Amino acid sequence: MIYVVIAFLWVSICLYVITGGADFGAGIIELFSKKTYREKTKKIMSKSIAPIWEANHMWLIIAVVILFVGFPTIYTTVSTYLHIPVVLMLIGIIARGTAFTFRNYDAVDDSWQKIYTQIFYYSSLLTPFFLGIIAAATISGSIDTEAKDFLGLYIFSWLNLFGICVGFFTVSLCAYLASLFSLHEARFSDALPFMVKKARETAIYVVATGILVFLSAQYSDIPLLKWIFSKALGIVVITLATISLLFTNEAIKKKQFLLVRAFGGFQIIMILVAATYQHNPNIILFANGTHLSLFDESAAPKTIAALGWALVLGSIFILPFLFYLLISFGDQSRKSKANRKPIERS
Repeated sequence: MIYVVIAFLWVSICLYVITGGADFGAGIIELFSKKTYREKTKKIMSKSIAPIWEANHMWLIIAVVILFVGFPTIYTTVSTYLHIPVVLMLIGIIARGTAFTFRNYDAVDDSWQKIYTQIFYYSSLLTPFFLGIIAAATISGSIDTEAKDFLGLYIFSWLNLFGICVGFFTVSLCAYLASLFSLHEARFSDALPFMVKKARETAIYVVATGILVFLSAQYSDIPLLKWIFSKALGIVVITLATISLLFTNEAIKKKQFLLVRAFGGFQIIMILVAATYQHNPNIILFANGTHLSLFDESAAPKTIAALGWALVLGSIFILPFLFYLLISFGDQSRKSKANRKPIERS
């Protein structure tokens, strides 16, 4: 049952990066859009993330619950040594969701709308940045449990060159996902060429920040290149991710935008596999050379068994309703478009 629990943990993180990344990226794309296109971008992004902007945090909650119940030592380590970026990320999630709600549903259209929008923009930018920093800290060996001062224990464990570069890479990934996901919503809009341009620009940013991650890892003596390219699996997944970029571009040209979304999700999965497979099941690497393993630090067998069955049974109820949510919003969008046509002709 431990393998079931670990599988759910990995899938939850993967789905959060994909759906949550597209969600955060909507604010990033809107922030860096020209003012002349910003209103159109806002409408398209709002339609794009409408089905999942609340539901996607379910995957983060599942991952946290799995760590808390099934791997308490790992949960304690993250919440202790990385509590600052974790708190900042959670504040960003709360601020972003609140601002998104108020700017769309506040009955009074006043100067507060600008404040809500700015909060939405910068929390969308900072939240994935700190998510990337947290991920980088767990594998970079920067957590020094033997440090004697506050800076060594709680600041430099995550605030370093490699973490910052991974943070920017995560931001770029989110913007890239959002631009790909938005193409389907923009397919009948005059903003489609602009969104296609954004998709191609963000793909370049992903490649550029990815190179920065490798360079910073080399500078920081983190064997990232060895982890990824020392075995056939790493070479295969990086090759597939690179090739899928070409297929994504072809799908965009042919306006096969649902396929574009599938390619975007596939690329994220390949990146996560490349980043985690080599040191799996060691989920946290420390500065002194030790590590925390998912197998060694798991809870009692009975706890793992109960958690595994709860996840399996819960997914039977959750996944169909989540799928129904996505279908419902799609039908609603098609109906609203059909209802607008007679009005436009008159």
